[in-house]
Amino acid sequence: MAPRTMVAGNWKMNLGPAEAADFAQELTLPPSTRSEVVLFPPALSLAALREELSDESEVALGVQNVHWEASGAYTGELSVPMAAEAGATFVLVGHSERRHIFGEGDDDASRKVEAVLRGGLTPVLCVGETLEERKRGEVAGVILRQLEAVLESGEVRERIASEARLLLAYEPVWAIGTGETATPEDAAGAHRILRERLVSYLGDTVGEGVPILYGGSVKPDNAGDLLSAPDVNGVLVGGASLDPSSFARIVAQGG
Repeated sequence: MAPRTMVAGNWKMNLGPAEAADFAQELTLPPSTRSEVVLFPPALSLAALREELSDESEVALGVQNVHWEASGAYTGELSVPMAAEAGATFVLVGHSERRHIFGEGDDDASRKVEAVLRGGLTPVLCVGETLEERKRGEVAGVILRQLEAVLESGEVRERIASEARLLLAYEPVWAIGTGETATPEDAAGAHRILRERLVSYLGDTVGEGVPILYGGSVKPDNAGDLLSAPDVNGVLVGGASLDPSSFARIVAQGG
């Protein structure tokens, strides 16, 4: 079965509760869209966004990060049970800014994916190479290392196989917030590498069904080309998701 198309917006550290409420009031999605739409607001804005979205809204919500423990003395952290209670159904794991600014590694991503799956939410595992790694021809090695660190867990593979709850987001670090965007061919090539490894770990049926999103300076004027590329099952939008009109235009191109 072909993966569903998803258009996700990662607000990062932008839009507080009042701004999130305004966003929800202004957002008008195409009535005929078949894409799954997810927003990842800052944790403090999630409740305001959820409250303002209409009961008929098909917009799902997620959080940008979690800790792998369910509770404890972890000042400033957010647990999976807390995220679920607040209305999140998705969790970003291993975003490049978590890896490269906050020093999170592959082991952290693995533990977080396990915790998210155990808690009944859906992880969106982010992988991607830096510009230096790309120049050295290490794209495949880097993204496969990041993926395999998670898939090596027997618990993760078992839960994915039985519950079909995993998404990947390929986000080349050099294209995030820089205005540079991977070409549709670049994205398709990386996604093909990831798809082949998913199939080798999870089998044809499950591996082919995991959606792989592209993230990295996605805008209304390039979203259509990216979404039409082979094995690109959606997009993870950064800055362009902060404007409801811009985000709706991207959703419209998802079909």
